[in-house]
Amino acid sequence: MQSPRSLRALAPQLLALTLLATGILHPSPSQAQSSSSAEAQSSSSSSSETPAQPEIQKPPSLIDPAGPQISLQTSEAVFYIAVALNACGYDAGLDQSAPIRQKVRDQVNAAIQASAEAQNTRDQLCAYVRQHELSDSSHNLSQYVSLALYVTPPPELTNSVPLTEMPPDSTQVVELLPVLRKFAREIDLHYIWISVRPQYDAIVNSLHDSLTRMIVSTNAYLKMPANVTSGSRFAVVLEPLLDPGQTNARVYGSDYIVVVSPAGDPLGAVHMNEIRHTYLHYEIEPLVYSRPQAMDRLMPLLKTVQDAPIEFTYKSNISSLITECLIKAVEAHIMDVGMVKPKRPVGIGQRPADFVRYDADLSAYNRQAEVLRRKAVDLDMRQGWVLTGYFYDKLGLMQKESISLKEDIGEMVYGMDVDRERHAAEQIAFLPESATRDVVSRAPRQLTGLQLGEMKLLKGDLDGAEAIAKAALADPNSDQAQAHYLMARLDLMKRQPDTAISDFQATLQSSKDPRTLAWSHIYLGRLYDVLPDRQKAVAEYQAALTVRDSQPDTKAAAEAGLKQPFSAPGMKQTQAQPDDDDAPLDPSGKAEKDAYRPPPPK
Repeated sequence: MQSPRSLRALAPQLLALTLLATGILHPSPSQAQSSSSAEAQSSSSSSSETPAQPEIQKPPSLIDPAGPQISLQTSEAVFYIAVALNACGYDAGLDQSAPIRQKVRDQVNAAIQASAEAQNTRDQLCAYVRQHELSDSSHNLSQYVSLALYVTPPPELTNSVPLTEMPPDSTQVVELLPVLRKFAREIDLHYIWISVRPQYDAIVNSLHDSLTRMIVSTNAYLKMPANVTSGSRFAVVLEPLLDPGQTNARVYGSDYIVVVSPAGDPLGAVHMNEIRHTYLHYEIEPLVYSRPQAMDRLMPLLKTVQDAPIEFTYKSNISSLITECLIKAVEAHIMDVGMVKPKRPVGIGQRPADFVRYDADLSAYNRQAEVLRRKAVDLDMRQGWVLTGYFYDKLGLMQKESISLKEDIGEMVYGMDVDRERHAAEQIAFLPESATRDVVSRAPRQLTGLQLGEMKLLKGDLDGAEAIAKAALADPNSDQAQAHYLMARLDLMKRQPDTAISDFQATLQSSKDPRTLAWSHIYLGRLYDVLPDRQKAVAEYQAALTVRDSQPDTKAAAEAGLKQPFSAPGMKQTQAQPDDDDAPLDPSGKAEKDAYRPPPPK
C-alpha cells in the first residue's frame, strides 16, 4: 500500500472518487424492473487470474438477431399469456379494447365449456394467478409481460434463458408455464391464434404508417439516423387482449421493447407518445453513456433532486437523470400544441399581402406554441426533472445552428456549468408525489435499513449512513455484502482508500448481485489507477465486464477504464505531487466544455 504521505498527495483524485461514491447507488429489483438482471457468482478481485470474457446478455425470445433493428410485431407467446389472464378475470380496459379482444374471450370460453378437463385446468390456472396477484395493478400485469417476453414459442412455452437470467419480476410467476401448456393443449389455443391472426395482422398494418411517421419525424428533429448500434433493437409488440390504457416498456441490455394494446375507439389507436418516449431512450441513451467518466463531475446535481417526487433510480444515478431530462426537453420541443401551424402561400398569383399575413400568423403561432411548451417544461421541472429547462434552451440553439444531437451532445451535456445548474435546481418548488405520473406507475415505498443508509449517503449524512452500515455488519441476518458496499463508499468519502479497498474486496467475496459486483470492481479499478497500479486496475475493469449487469453505464464505465486510466475531471493522469494537495477541481467545467465543443466549420 502507499505511504500516508502519498495517499495525502492523492486527495484531489480521492475527492473525485467520493463524488462517484454518492452517485452510483444500488436500486432494489423493484426499482429496476425496466431492465433484466441476473444473479452472478461471487467474483475475486485478484489480479493474478486471467478474467473470463464478458457474457453477452441474451435478448428476449421474440428478438431476431438477424432481423430488422426496428420492428412492429405480434407474438404468439404474449397472446397465450394474455389469454390466460383474460380467462382468469383480467378485465382491465375491456370496454375500451378493440373488438377482437371480446371475440377471443368468447372463443376461449366456448372451448372451456366444451371440456371438463379444460375447466379443471382453467381452475388450476386461475388459482395460481390469484395466489400471485400483486396489489398494484400495473406491477401485477408487468410480471406476466416480462415472463411472456422470455418464453419460447408454443407449443414448448418454456423460459428461453436460464432462470437466473430471467427478468427478476418474471421469476415470481414462471411456474405458470406448466399449467398454461396443459391449458393450451386442452382448448386448442393454437387454432384460436391462427383463426384471429389475420385480424392481428390488419391492426399491425394499420399502425405501420403512424409508427413510421413518428420515427422519421423524431429522427429528423434529432438530425440523426435510426440507432445503428451493433446488436441494438427497438420492437413494438401489439397485443389487443391487454389494457389499452397501459403501456409496458422494457429495456433488456441493448433491446428496447414496448408492449401496447390498441383501443377500440378510434380502432387501433395506441399511446404513440409513450412509444416515442421509449424510442427516444433507444436513440439518446447510447450518446449519454458513451463518456461515463465525463459524467462524474455532474454528480452534485443528484443532491438537488433528493426531495423530488421521482423514482430512487433517478435520485441515485446521474446518467439516468440526465437522460430523462434530455428526453423530456425533446418531447417539449416536438409536442402537439393543439393548434394548426400556418402554411406558407404557394402557387402562381400570390399577392404580397398574402405573405405579410402569413408572416404575422406564423409569428403569432410561434408565440402561443412557445408559451405552451414552456408550461410543459415548467411542469416537468416541478416534477423533479430539474435539467429539462437547460436542455430545452440548448436544443433550441441546436436547431438554429442546424447540427445534430450527436454532434452537440458533448458540449451540451459534458460541458455543463454544474454550479449554475445546481443553483437553479435548488430554487425549484417540487410538486407533491401524488401530482406526478410515470408511464408505468409504481407503488411508493418507505426506505428502511441499508436502502435508507444509501439515501443518507447520497444526502451527505455520513454519520447516519455509517451507523446503519455498522449495525447491518453486526447483524448476521442482514445483507453483509451490501453493508460492506455501503461502508466502502463511506471510506472513500472519509479519504480512507486502504479501508475502502478492504470493504470492496469483502463485497466481492459475499455479494451475488450483478450491479454491486460490477461497480465494486470498477471502484477498485479506479482506486488502483489513482494509486497508481495500472495492472491491478485493468484486471478489475475486465472483471467488471464478466458480471451480467444489464445497465449500460456499467459496461461503458468498465470499457472506459480499459481504454485509459481513471483520473479526476480536469486532472492529468500523473504521479501526484505534494504541491498539488490542495488543487481544487473546476466545478464550472470550462475546460471540458471547451474540449467537447465541436470544431468550427471550414
